Amino acid sequence: MSAAYTVEAWKLDDLFSGFDDPAVEASIARLEKDAAAFAGWRNELSAEMPPGRFVDIVAAYAGLVGLAIRLQGYAGLRFSADTQNEEAQGFRARMQQLMAGLDNQTMFFKLWWKGLDDEPAGRLLDAADDYRYWLAALRLERPHTLSEAEEKIINLKNVNGSAALMTLYDAITNRYTFKLTVEGEEQELTRGELQVYYRDPNPALRAQAYQELYRVYAADMPVLGQIYQFRARDWRSENLDLRHYSSPIAVRNLHNDVPDEVVDTLLAVCRNNAPLFQRYFRLKARWLGVERLRRYDLYAPMAKTDKTYRYDESVQLVLDSFHQFDPQVADLARRVFDEHHLDGEVRKGKRGGAFCSGLTPDLTPWVLQSYQGRPDDVATMAHELGHAIHFMLAAESNNVLTLFPSLPLAETASTFGEMLVVDEILASDPDPELRRDLLFRQMDGAYATIMRQAYFAFFEREAHAEIAAGASPNQLSDLYLANLHEQFGDSIALSDDFRFEWLAIPHIYQVPFYVYAYAFGQLLVFALYQQYRQEGDGFKPRYLQILRAGGSAAPVDTLSRAGIDVSTAEFWQGGFDVIGRLLADLEALPVEA
Repeated sequence: MSAAYTVEAWKLDDLFSGFDDPAVEASIARLEKDAAAFAGWRNELSAEMPPGRFVDIVAAYAGLVGLAIRLQGYAGLRFSADTQNEEAQGFRARMQQLMAGLDNQTMFFKLWWKGLDDEPAGRLLDAADDYRYWLAALRLERPHTLSEAEEKIINLKNVNGSAALMTLYDAITNRYTFKLTVEGEEQELTRGELQVYYRDPNPALRAQAYQELYRVYAADMPVLGQIYQFRARDWRSENLDLRHYSSPIAVRNLHNDVPDEVVDTLLAVCRNNAPLFQRYFRLKARWLGVERLRRYDLYAPMAKTDKTYRYDESVQLVLDSFHQFDPQVADLARRVFDEHHLDGEVRKGKRGGAFCSGLTPDLTPWVLQSYQGRPDDVATMAHELGHAIHFMLAAESNNVLTLFPSLPLAETASTFGEMLVVDEILASDPDPELRRDLLFRQMDGAYATIMRQAYFAFFEREAHAEIAAGASPNQLSDLYLANLHEQFGDSIALSDDFRFEWLAIPHIYQVPFYVYAYAFGQLLVFALYQQYRQEGDGFKPRYLQILRAGGSAAPVDTLSRAGIDVSTAEFWQGGFDVIGRLLADLEALPVEA
């Protein structure tokens, strides 16, 4: 029963018991030994090689990847649990160096495979079975692949270059603390704790929370701004100047195996629908009794009191919601709790935000969040457990090379899980204020995961171009403020402190152009959820098929098999039409401000 579940730090014993666990060094030694053996098969690779031997070599490579993921995953999880721990920092750096060496040692295989002529490659692909899509996707990179010597240099450069800069960004920003005066008492807060006040009923407190966030980040703009400049320049130097991609975003599109045209269509439809959310912000202003929302008020609650949930209540709510959809889905989510793989504690030094980390098919994923009892925390729990469910379903029939879904599909189960929980709350809680607040939160959430993320992508495209032309951090801040003005029109009053917001968006640093995957996933889920409401049980096998596919096919193909065509503007507009109907329902309610 969920009553046994309490907020805790995660356990990583399924990986290693600690940095001093003898299995750590034994695993490193085994990885190095197996990599050396793999390198010894280099001379066996040829266009005429037997297909069976080719598959054996691919399987051996998969074994190396699995062991590497366990080591690197442990390093990442320990670092996320306490980014200020020097031992965790050192081990993570050591693993990054080890992985770069491993990649260099085994790189010959990928380079040979990408360079192979189509006819012999097709013959070997026909025998590849479970590895087929991974191998086919590698060949998409053929026009952008360099020589072996050049690829090795880039790998080594990245460890102490872009990867080191990202570690530095994490280390700097995760040690930040924020001061906020609440009920006459000054508190020192983590970013996660500060973010609670973005939704506080007190308008002054909301403003102070945002002001304090950007005060701290703006103070480090000379450093954080330069980190972003170096990141963008490195991205361009490697991917456009050396690999000859057509644009910075095209790198991510190919990695996602989504055609450039599909992403361009998605983003264009998002831009065309900015007035829909501007209409919503004007409605929210009327409900709050103000002439115009300030940006500080964007996530203001509509109820005067904010409901809270004990941790065990949240667990029960999420599991019940998942069980009503499909008992197997709930059982998979329960595994995360039963194996102590969810870190819900609030701690200084802990990585901000929330994530789910799936590693290898035999391991239950780990989930990180900082649980504080808000409805948002319940939704976050459902979101991250959705990721875990996606991973575990994909693990049923995929190997480590085809396990992970492309980024645009990676948000499918997570967002769907959130919607299941919101529907459960709406159905089970009679509180009309909570119900109204949740409906507004659905609109807030749709904004946050669609329009906000799309405009992050617009900023990234412009910022990468401007940095190449010599833009300073101050000029990037001006660019970001102009981006916000276009996004909000005259529906939001923007204060100047939001020009520093881009400094506080980890995704644009860590994974350039990741953000459009959120818009892709949310609009896709709106379409899927509408099908679920219309079809009921008949929808479930088709949905679970999408999740079980993992990364075994291109996203467009996976969705096509489920009857979904993402190449048209009409499909994406259909997602916005769902939002439009939700907004119309809210507009029909009598304003009570």
